[in-house]
Parts: sequence; C-alpha cells; structure tokens
Amino acid sequence: MAEAREAALAGKYEEAIGLYERAVREGAPATAVRGLVETLRAVGRYVDAERAAGGRWGLSNLVGEVRLARGDLPGAAQAFARALERREPDSLRARLNLALMRLERGAQDSAFDELDRFIDVYNDRARRLTSDELAALAEAVWRLGQRDPQLFKDALRAFDAAVAADSTNQDAQVRLGFLFLEKYNGTDARVTFEAVLRRNPSHPAALLGMARVLRFEGAGDAAEQARRALAVNPNLVPARVTLGELLLERESPSEAAAQADSALAVNSASLEAWTLKAGARFLSGDSAGFREAQTRVFALNRRYAEFYARLSELAARNRLYQTAADLAALGVRVDASSWRSHAVLGINLLRIGRMAEGQRSLERAFAGDPYDVWTKNTLDLLDVLDRYETRAAEPVTIVADPREAALLELYVGPLAREAYDSLARHYRHRPATPIRVELFARHADFSVRTVGLAGIGALGASFGPVVAMDSPSARPAGEFHWGSTLWHELAHTFHLDLSRHRVPRWLSEGLAVFEERRARPGWGMPLDLGFLLALRDGELPRVSELNRAFTSPESPEALGHAYYLASLVCEFLAGGRNPDVFRDMLVAYGNGASTEQVFRTVLNTDPGRVDAEFDRWIRQRFAAALDAVARHGAAARRAESADDVIRLARVARDDFPVQLAAGRALLERGDLDAARAPLERAAELIPEYAASDSPLWYLGQLHRRAGDPRRAAAVLGRLVRLNAGHLPALVELAAVLDSLPDEAGAAAALDAAMYVYPMNPELHERLARLASRRERREMAVRERQAVLALAPTDRAGAEYELARAYFEAGDLANARRAVLRALERAPNYAEAQDLLLAIRAAQPRLDP
Repeated sequence: MAEAREAALAGKYEEAIGLYERAVREGAPATAVRGLVETLRAVGRYVDAERAAGGRWGLSNLVGEVRLARGDLPGAAQAFARALERREPDSLRARLNLALMRLERGAQDSAFDELDRFIDVYNDRARRLTSDELAALAEAVWRLGQRDPQLFKDALRAFDAAVAADSTNQDAQVRLGFLFLEKYNGTDARVTFEAVLRRNPSHPAALLGMARVLRFEGAGDAAEQARRALAVNPNLVPARVTLGELLLERESPSEAAAQADSALAVNSASLEAWTLKAGARFLSGDSAGFREAQTRVFALNRRYAEFYARLSELAARNRLYQTAADLAALGVRVDASSWRSHAVLGINLLRIGRMAEGQRSLERAFAGDPYDVWTKNTLDLLDVLDRYETRAAEPVTIVADPREAALLELYVGPLAREAYDSLARHYRHRPATPIRVELFARHADFSVRTVGLAGIGALGASFGPVVAMDSPSARPAGEFHWGSTLWHELAHTFHLDLSRHRVPRWLSEGLAVFEERRARPGWGMPLDLGFLLALRDGELPRVSELNRAFTSPESPEALGHAYYLASLVCEFLAGGRNPDVFRDMLVAYGNGASTEQVFRTVLNTDPGRVDAEFDRWIRQRFAAALDAVARHGAAARRAESADDVIRLARVARDDFPVQLAAGRALLERGDLDAARAPLERAAELIPEYAASDSPLWYLGQLHRRAGDPRRAAAVLGRLVRLNAGHLPALVELAAVLDSLPDEAGAAAALDAAMYVYPMNPELHERLARLASRRERREMAVRERQAVLALAPTDRAGAEYELARAYFEAGDLANARRAVLRALERAPNYAEAQDLLLAIRAAQPRLDP
C-alpha cells in the first residue's frame, strides 16, 4: 500500500496500478480499492475505474466523478446522491459535485442556494475538516465568488489550508493553480503547477495547467504541454479542448474539430468540447455545423454564456474583432451575470474604436469581478487615455501623451497620409477613416492595450480601425524605427479590411514588412546573422508551415526570423507576377478560401511547389552570405582571444564572423590600417548585412578617425540605405556630410533620424538650421515647431526662431503670432522686436 501510494504520488501510474491490484487481490483494506480507482481515473481508464469500485461503501462520490468524466450525467447524479444518503466520508465533496452539476446545466439559483450552505461549514469552528473537505469548501467558495467577489480571498485561504493539512494533496494544489489562472495571475499559477510537477512529473491536470500558463504567457509550446497531459490521460477532455483551442489559434480548424470529436467521444455532454466544435465550424465557415453544436450546447445549458465568451476570445485571437464583440454581446444577453462576457465585450469594443461603450462594459465587468486583472489594467489604461490629447490628422486621429502630442503630430500626420495614399494605390482599396492611432509613452500601457498585461515584446498592433503602438519615447533612443512601425501597422489595417480579417498571419506580417521596404530605402527588417545561421542549418519553416511560426513561435528569435522570412516570401511571390497579386490573395481569403485554394486559384500553383521553388530562390539569393557563414562556429571555437581571432582572420578570409571580429578588435586597439582589411572583407562577403554591428558601421568610424570624411560618408550612406533604423549611423552621417559640406545630404540624414527618434532637441536645432540654409521652408518651420514642442528652457528664443522660419516661408500671420509670444515672455528681446517690425513692413495693413 505504501509503495503504491508513493508510486501514484510520483506519477508512476502503471506501477501504482499494479501494486494496488495486488493489494486488492491479497485482501487489503478499502483504501487500496480507492487508490486503485483514483489511479485508473488519473490515466483515463474510466470504465476500469468504475468496475474496480463496484458498489463499495465510501466510493460513491468517486464513482460519480468517473461517470461525470464520461458524460453519464444521470449516473453521476445518482452516485453523488448515494454518497449523501449513506453519509460516506466524502459526502461533502458529493454535495459540491451535485451543486456544480446544477451550475453546469444552468440551474444557477438552486446551485447557488446549495453552495451557500458551504459557508456554514466554513464558519463551523467545531468541525475539523480533512484536506479533501477543505479543498471542496475552497471550490464551493470559488464558485460563490461569481456573486460575491470578496469570496475569492476565502477560496485562496481554504485551498492553502487544504494543502497545509496534507501536502500530498496534489489535486487541491492543481485547483489552486487554476484559480490563479482564472484571475490572470500567471506567475502564481506557474509556481503552483511547477510545485506539483516537481513531485509528480506526470500529473495530467498539472501538465494541462502548465499548457494553459504557457498559452497565457505566449511563451513556449503550450500545445506540446497539452499533448504531454494527453499522453498520460488520453481521455482528459479539458486537455483535448485546450489543444483544440490552440489549434484554432494556429488557424487549423480541421485539426481542432478532430480534437473536439475525440473529446466528445469520451464525454458527449461536455459543454467545453461542444463549444470547441462550434468554434472550429465557425472559423472554417461551416454555418450548419456551427448551428448544430450551438443547439447541443444550449440544450444542455440554456444559460451557458461561456459558449459566446470562448468563441469571442477565439475570434479575437483570429483578429475578427467586430465578430468577437458581437459574440460577447450574445453572452451578456444569455447571462447578464457573466462577468467574463462583459469583459471580453469591453475589450473588443475598445479594439474597434467604440471607446465609451467599451468602458461601460468593462466597468460592469469590474463591478462583478474586481479580481480580473485584465479588466482592472484596461480600466486603468482608459484613465491614462483620458489624459491623452486627441488630434485630427486625416486619415488618422492621433491619440498621444499631452507632453508629446504636439511633437508627434508634426510627423505622424504627414507620414500616415503618405502611407494611406501609397497603400490605397497598391491595393486599390480605401479602408474607412479616420483610423485611430494611439501612441503610448509607456510600453507597459501599450502592452495592456493589446493583451491586458505588461510584458509584451511587440512594438505595435493593428485591430483594423484602431492602431496602437509605442511612442518613440517609450523605448531607448534608436531601439526601434517608429515611422516604419506606423507604416507596418497601417498596412495591416488594409490587409484586415480587404480580407475581412481572414488573412493568415504569415501573409499579413510578411506583406507589412514588404510594404515597409517599398516605403523607404532601409525601412523594414535588416538581414540578421541569426537568420542566416537558421537558413544554413535548415531551421526555418517551409512556406506551407510558416503560419505556425507566428501562431506558436518557439522563441522570440524564431518569431523575428519568421517576420523576415515571410517578407522574403512576399518578395518571391511578387516577382514577375501581376501587380495585383497580393490584392487578389487578400480578397480570396476574404471570400473564405484556404491557403491551398489561394495558391491554386490566384498563384496557379500549390503549396508543395511553392515550398520547393522558394527554397531554391532563397538559397540562390543568399548563396554568397551562406558561404560566408558556412564555417561559423568551428572557427570561433578555435579563437580563444582577440589575438587568436586576428591571426585566424589571415587564413579564414571567407569567414564573415571571423573577419568582422578581427576588424573590431583591431579598431578597438586603434590600429586603423590593420583593421581596414578585415572590415572591408567582411563588408564584401555579406554586402547587405546592416545590423547594429555591421562592418559598414565600423568602417565609418575608421574613416572618420583616419580623417577621410568622404569615405566615411560613403560607407555610412550605404549602411543607412540598408538599415534606416541605425540611429548612430544617421547622426554620424549627418555630421560628416555637413563637414564636407553637403548640406542637402546632411539634412536628409537628420530628417530620416526623426522617424527613429524625434525626442532629441539638439538634432531638431541642427536640422532647422540646415533646412533654413537650403531654403527648405516647410521643413524649417516643422523643425522649429518640434523644438518648441520639446519644452525648451529658452522658450522665448524658440518662439523667435519659429517666427523667423514662418517669416522666411512667407506665412506672416503665424510669424506675427509667434514673435508676439516671444515678446510676451521677453519684452526687451531686441531681435524679436526687429522681426516684428519686418513683419509689419512686409504687410503694412496687418491689424495692430
């Protein structure tokens, strides 16, 4: 018995079953039979578990739970009732199960009446409760929290007490983890599940819990974790449902439907499984199949609002935000006390720009459940947005921090207009305007706007009519190219609208990066060394599997590679084809076509052929670069010091990483002559390598230090044409060109820098002076406005310089207003007084 129990607690279930069966044969006490039944249930052998239990006293509740797992609702209810009638030891758990069955079937009033009785048990100090009873009590109080959210705290305390009473009660620990997860507390949920899995690596419910944590965090392979749970218990319906939902998020509705069918074969009364099947049918366009599943769900529970809440979340994960809002509204209609339906409705209303309605729904959700972190965070975010300024700049509405709004409007508005017009020409389509563009001064606020929690690694997100992204100030200077990001997200607005939000992620993301590259030289993602190594090692997905790299990336690095790869696929598909090819693909997706159908009807090919042709194309395109990293790794291991690298570079002439490392080492030593050859060789080996550590950057430094500004300008210019987000290169290029002098080139470099980081007033000053000297009047005015927007210490001087820029541009009215503001601050400002006289002389009739 002791060995069997230890084996079960360690997840050695087959060993435990054998030991328990031997103990039962040898006449062991009833606890052996209970242990056998519990272990058979853990591995999904439900029929064997019920047979082993027989009609023994003390096992009725356990039999009821086994029957419930198989969908035998009348049999389960009968067994629970028998446990109560016979006053068996786990009758408290049986009473809970009966209440939960009622709740699950929509008899909420009677269910909550029964659950209320657990409060008396909770308050009965004279009764000593076992760990299992405390866990049952915790579960009851958890459910009562739907009507009184303060009871969630009591549920936590009861679970803690259950674990304290018996540290081996793994089921209680797992249920505690699911409570944490329901309240969006992924950190504590992970800790709780990991504690169980350290003791029992095969606990199927804990493995399922970790799958849901990974899904919540958006990290790791949640589907693989769900499969691990199913490997232990292939009949664990919640694991089938979770795996199916993950497959739907991967845009694989047929595979998800198969998981739903497997779950329903075990438990035909599972509301979750029928909901999954409805979702698979819905996302695959099978309206008849959807209605069938919907009918089955509401025949089981006419108040099952979770049906619509789950479908809403699935729709949102597939970027069908209007549909998600509509579905959540149906959930509210089915059950007005479904706080999750209110919350999901509010989130999706905000995503489609219906801000006031969304806030009302979230406030209703928060009043019902103040422990929903996503709702709380989003309401806090709305307080932030209330303080933001809203500025009309057709075709967008800019929403930004009041300290930055005036500055950002100068650049966001014109760039958005250019992007909209350019994309409208490419796609022959014009989405409804204005598009709401929210620029968050804190990355955490942007993260909450998109996923409800801080920590997302993305820079921007498009919901179609609403774009949210980091403001340039949300990241360190030069960390991201905000202009390119804005163009990328506006491209998504076109893709979503034209495809009716059905475009797969690989095409939408690849096209958006492709559009960045079409917008400006150096926009879009630069070539990454890690990408080349992944290509060399065969670690990149095929085109036919590319979507999965976005929906379930193995790592942030793999996701970055997927973006770059998808953009290359778009470049490949564009070659030699009808210029409307992408428009036609998006329209086809919008009409419900699958990727295979799109490839056949629009591209006149099939995914398998595209896989083969693209593989040849990409390897030919990067043939020289692949040769240059062919030996990367082996050579680096032989080099233990900088001197070793420098010696190795003399013989490893065709090894890009070695040449780059040697050039950097020599440059750091100040040996400019020796550093030039390996750096030039590295630039020759991979001419388009333009990451932050590009050899072109170091060559620019070398030529500047060697007193050769023309060569410095040449290599830095080449670098920023490949990577316009390299802020140090742009700033240095501007300085070099200004010294040559090449004022036009210097102004162009500084202008490009503003779309990377416009928060540096000194750069605006420099560009304003250059623009004025080059008679770039509009640019000079814009830059003087930017200096003023950055709250300079000498505000009178900034107003005066703006007035001068207006005056030179011939805008006498604005010049007069600006110079008067300068004189209000500094009445004796002689230059401002002279400028005011000049303005009056230029327009004598101007009112005094």
